[in-house]
Amino acid sequence: MAETARRQGGGRPLPPPPRGVNQPPRPKPEPVDREKTCPLLLRVFTKTGGHHSQEDYAVRGKEPKDEVQIYTWKDATLRELTDLVKEVSVAARRRNARLSFAFVYPDSHGRFIVKEVGQTMSYPNRKQPDDSKTLSELRFEIGDYLDVAIY
Repeated sequence: MAETARRQGGGRPLPPPPRGVNQPPRPKPEPVDREKTCPLLLRVFTKTGGHHSQEDYAVRGKEPKDEVQIYTWKDATLRELTDLVKEVSVAARRRNARLSFAFVYPDSHGRFIVKEVGQTMSYPNRKQPDDSKTLSELRFEIGDYLDVAIY
């Protein structure tokens, strides 16, 4: 009864379900018309040797200092993002550099979660499995951060 009342507007709203838990698979998203669709601001934080920790994102306004702001669309692939990171990071330009991507987003308690979503190579000899994954396929939501570890 109380849950029904909450859903009908009384009381506190229920939190959203955790990402990726008991959710049906999404259909492949339509490509974005980049001429007509406004890009989103993607805040990218890079670090050599590993990902930033959850504690690095704990205080709003005191995120890690190594930030790159990229305007892109939800149909951007990890390969596109790799090439953009290489433009600003010397470490990412190394011939054998591996880039690991993670989304950073708040959980239902307001604590930030760092969730790895894919890896690419700076200069791949062959196509990597994660190269063609898009932000929307990986369930990126506007407002999430992108944490990139460069190995």
